[in-house]
Amino acid sequence: PAITSILYSFQPTQAGETGYTLASYRALLKDPFFKTTFWNTAIFVFFSVGCHMVLGLAVAMVLNSALPAKPVFRVIALLPWVVPDVVAGIIWKWMYNPIYGSLNDLLIKVGMLENPVEWLSNPKLAMISAILVNLWRGFPFVMLILLAGLQAIPKHLYEAAAIDGASKLTQFIHVTLPGLRKMIVVALALDIVWEVRRFGLIQAMTQGGPGILTEVLSTYTYKQYFQFFRFEYASAISVVMTVVLLMVSLPYIWMICQEE
Repeated sequence: PAITSILYSFQPTQAGETGYTLASYRALLKDPFFKTTFWNTAIFVFFSVGCHMVLGLAVAMVLNSALPAKPVFRVIALLPWVVPDVVAGIIWKWMYNPIYGSLNDLLIKVGMLENPVEWLSNPKLAMISAILVNLWRGFPFVMLILLAGLQAIPKHLYEAAAIDGASKLTQFIHVTLPGLRKMIVVALALDIVWEVRRFGLIQAMTQGGPGILTEVLSTYTYKQYFQFFRFEYASAISVVMTVVLLMVSLPYIWMICQEE
C-alpha cells in the first residue's frame, strides 16, 4: 500500500495524460484548503503534544512519589488511553452537546456558565475543544514513558542534592530533567507522529467542521480519497505527511543509532 500510494501520487490527474507527473504536488502548493489544513494540523499537534508533555510529566512525578494506593491511581490515569479514538470522540461529542450534553449542565450548576455553549460549532471554540479532548485522551501515553524514565533515575542523586542543600526545584532542573532527556526525546517523537495521524477523534467529533476549522491532514486525506475519489491527490498528501513525520523522527532515529 505504501508503494502504491507513492506511485499514485505521481500519476497524471487529467484524462489522456500518460507517464509520471508532479501535477498533484503542484496542486497542493496552490490549494488554499490544504494550506489551512496543514496549519490546523500544526496548531493541533503543537498544543496537544505540549500539553501532553506538561500534564504527563506532572502525573508521572505524582505516581513516582510515595502515593498511597499507587496502583489504583495508575490504573485511573491510564483509563483515557485505553478508550479507542472513535469511542472517545463520540462520548465527548455527546458531552459537548449544547442541549443535552453533561458538560454545559455541570458548568451551569456550579455557576461557571449562565447559558449553554456550543463548543463544537463555535468557530472560536471548536479547535480548543478538540485539543482538550485530545489532551485527556493522549497524556497517559507520555506519562507512561516519562514514568519509566523517572524510575530509572538513581535515588542517590536526589539524596546527594538534598545533602548539598538543593531545593525541590533545583533537583528537578539539575537531576530530573537531565535524567529524562532521552525519554523526553522518545515521548516527543512518538507523540508527534501519533498526533499528526490522529483521525478517529476528529472525525467522530467534528468531521473537520465547522467549515474546515478543525480539518487536519488525516481527515482531509480521507475525504479526498474516499469521498471525492481523488486518489492521486490524496496519495500526494499522504506522501507529504510521511516526509514531515520522517523529519520529525530523525532525532529519535539518530539517538537509537548512537546507542546501538
